[in-house]
Amino acid sequence: MSRALELAEEALRAAEGDEAEALVHAERSGVARFAGSVVHQPTLVDNAVVRLRVVRDGKVGWAATNRADGLSELARRATEAAEAARPDPDFPGLAPPAEYDQDLGYDEETASLGGEDQARLASAAIEAAPDFELYGYFTTGVTELALASTTGLRADQAVTDAVCICLAAAEGASGWGEQTSSSVSGVDWTAAPREAAETAARTRGAGELEAGTYRAVLGPYAVAELLRWFSYDSLGAQGFLEERSYFCGRIGEPVFDPKVSLDDDALDPWNLRKAFDFEGTPKQCVRLIEKGVIRDVVWDRKTAARAGEGRVSTGHAPPDAWRFYGPMPTALNLHGGQASSAEALAEAVGDGIYVTRLHYLSVVHPKEGVLTGMTRDGTFRIRGGKLAEPLVNLRFTVSMADVLDEVPALSRELRLVNLNDLYEERYPYAALVPGLATARFTITGTGSGPGL
Repeated sequence: MSRALELAEEALRAAEGDEAEALVHAERSGVARFAGSVVHQPTLVDNAVVRLRVVRDGKVGWAATNRADGLSELARRATEAAEAARPDPDFPGLAPPAEYDQDLGYDEETASLGGEDQARLASAAIEAAPDFELYGYFTTGVTELALASTTGLRADQAVTDAVCICLAAAEGASGWGEQTSSSVSGVDWTAAPREAAETAARTRGAGELEAGTYRAVLGPYAVAELLRWFSYDSLGAQGFLEERSYFCGRIGEPVFDPKVSLDDDALDPWNLRKAFDFEGTPKQCVRLIEKGVIRDVVWDRKTAARAGEGRVSTGHAPPDAWRFYGPMPTALNLHGGQASSAEALAEAVGDGIYVTRLHYLSVVHPKEGVLTGMTRDGTFRIRGGKLAEPLVNLRFTVSMADVLDEVPALSRELRLVNLNDLYEERYPYAALVPGLATARFTITGTGSGPGL
């Protein structure tokens, strides 16, 4: 039995109530940040957060701590919270026991890396881009979830991840590159800085672009960021039940280009795999879009109970930090196409723009799937089917219905793009996506040039 599961069992024994559930979210990780090509901020984290849910007379209370010697106090606070709560008519009860494949997503070599190893690999990344100042980080970590419940549920899984994020920058130039894997051996620590530097070298002398709707190639980083922000309201059951989702009233309808198929599959060996969610429900592959037809959203136990009609959880209960959003996809997979390269995607566009990545996104109109933000670190004009002159950062406002309505091509190669920002307890997740050519990408303004 792992230490995390032992801790969950200890917390459960301390609880008093009709039902109780203890969740342990443990992390052992390191981050080597660098700026101006200097490793300047190494960070090591070794932490375990215990969350205890107590049920009394249909009322649910919970409390959390990261003190292993404070479990009695934790149980007292959770019990008091339950006693003070109102009955929750949507509470579906605690999850029943289930079977899991626990041998998913864990790599011993990655788990054994220490601070010196992370600093060494960060230095190797810096050396691979000598012509630019490099900014970013290298991180590896082990994340463990363990649950114990009065229903008899026992679940425990440790997963690893390794990420290298690089921004190569100079006056009037910048480029982006990253590598993500569940194992350190799956990451080429020189590829991300080289990619960033090669892109940056092409961005000098960037010009402006008139506002309008353009054909466009969206690189994998841009595609992943659009899908992440689209998912907040449209791909989870809470937004669907609250009628904020673009999918409302469109289940079963052919809305997007037939080339578009989107899953959420945490069991995919090419993604960052998970066996179960934060309620202990086994993960399922959910087909969200199938050949342009909207099929479903992801569910947890509470939203499934609210929906009724035989709905069940798909294993997408979120971490505590994401509770506001409800169930969320954490292993998106946009199926690839036949384009052999970014150059082939540009040929499919003919005349338009190329977008490496996006940032500063926000939701304008959730039910219509409208997003806004800025392009960054590698935006180019496409002329005659080839990448041409660099462009400044551009403001865009797009409907995902427009972006995915006519898709001339998708790349055959898929990239695993990190979506974990490291601000909360570590929970590695990513999107497995191709580059995408779209007939409609609306530019509404211009911003600053490339660079920091």
